[in-house]
Amino acid sequence: MIIVFIRDENHICACAADPDELATTPSPMRVNILQELSRLVRTRRTDRQLGGVLAFTAGAINAGGFLAVQRYTSNMTGFVSAIASDLISGHVAWALVGFALLASFVCGAATTGALVARARRLRLHAEFSHPLVLEAALLLVFGLLGANFEFFGDWFTPSTLLLLCFVMGLQNAIVSEISKIEIRTTHMTGVITDLGVELGNWIHDDVPRRANGQRMAATGSEKLALFATILGLFVGGGAVGAIAFAVLGFAATVPLAAVLITLAARPMQIGRA
Repeated sequence: MIIVFIRDENHICACAADPDELATTPSPMRVNILQELSRLVRTRRTDRQLGGVLAFTAGAINAGGFLAVQRYTSNMTGFVSAIASDLISGHVAWALVGFALLASFVCGAATTGALVARARRLRLHAEFSHPLVLEAALLLVFGLLGANFEFFGDWFTPSTLLLLCFVMGLQNAIVSEISKIEIRTTHMTGVITDLGVELGNWIHDDVPRRANGQRMAATGSEKLALFATILGLFVGGGAVGAIAFAVLGFAATVPLAAVLITLAARPMQIGRA
């Protein structure tokens, strides 16, 4: 038995380790985001990297969903507003559809919460792997639905909307759990709001500071860069997704699912802490 010291951004702790396990541990030069994700205690930098990857995939999924059903299925604000409008207008059937889509999104988020809570209770390294694998599987189901939409007929649009709302809730909850509700990836309203707030703080505090020859505050610049990066990756994912779905059709869900499975694979191989 060997005592190993592990350091993260805020703590240094000692733990016991088996020599055979240490022998198979990759060197620091080869540590990447997939290996960092396998740790029960990860760095904020790695969490944000994962959030960026998921923002890119969310943008691509949104683009594919719009091409399939002419709706952006992550926009729960729009759905809630539509429900209220439909109720006032007497379109009860449309309001019930909105409630169903809203419930599907909530169920997706609840599924992530339950899977992550179970993994933490069992002290699994794969805290977030099971929701990622489930999301990948559902993306492939979306691809199968789209590739065979003629078979489903009138059922294609409602079933696809429910499926994609569930997926968006699932993914948004993953990043919320990882970032402690600091980052959202499936919709950009909150991200753009936070970006505007940090930009205002920068104008108020850091422009005069730089004029006096002082450095920009690290915290402000870090958050500004974070939200700008998340927004840029979401837009980039949307552009890539639109091109991919236009060129490949619903087969474009395969590489998206592959990205999610790759993120989940390493932690699932390790098992318990």
